[in-house]
Amino acid sequence: MDTVTHKDQTLKKEQPTLYIRKALPQDLDRVLLVEQLAFGHDQEAQLVRELLNDPSAQPVVSLIAFQGGRAVGHILFTSATLKEAKRAVSIAILAPLAVVPDAQKQGIGGKLIHRGLELLANAGIHFVFVLGHPDYYPRYGFKPAGKLGFKPPYPIADEHADAWMVQALGRGVMGPVGGKVLCAEALNKPEYWSE
Repeated sequence: MDTVTHKDQTLKKEQPTLYIRKALPQDLDRVLLVEQLAFGHDQEAQLVRELLNDPSAQPVVSLIAFQGGRAVGHILFTSATLKEAKRAVSIAILAPLAVVPDAQKQGIGGKLIHRGLELLANAGIHFVFVLGHPDYYPRYGFKPAGKLGFKPPYPIADEHADAWMVQALGRGVMGPVGGKVLCAEALNKPEYWSE
């Protein structure tokens, strides 16, 4: 929270209300702008555009966060499959998660993750995978996937192995599963899998 001093009183300046909803086709320009601002370049914005148009990524869960009427965050989950699994499971990949710089460190990313996981669990998804910061995603229930027998689409260097993470949605889901994750075609490029 920002603080404002007025006539020897310190008042807390409230943050505008955060509102998260499914991203609609007419939100595409807002979504891409959030991605560009968050990452400082166009690579993730281009990936999002490609994934939204990739039949192998469907169904997707694309959520957008608004604060004070302005788009400040976006998260995308795409469908994936598990090759060589010991039993049939439904999986998704979280990529990317973006929050514009001036709205970071306010919990927006975490709220997007929670809402997305809730929607995926309700849709019957068993596991969600992410390649991300190993100090951030465990706060939201993600655990190193390699140690649980899940291989990424491309090899990840040993020093970054803990960046490949998974979260089981629902009780009793983890058990013996394992296997190699096969992602959507748009995400199936080595450059997206180096941490």
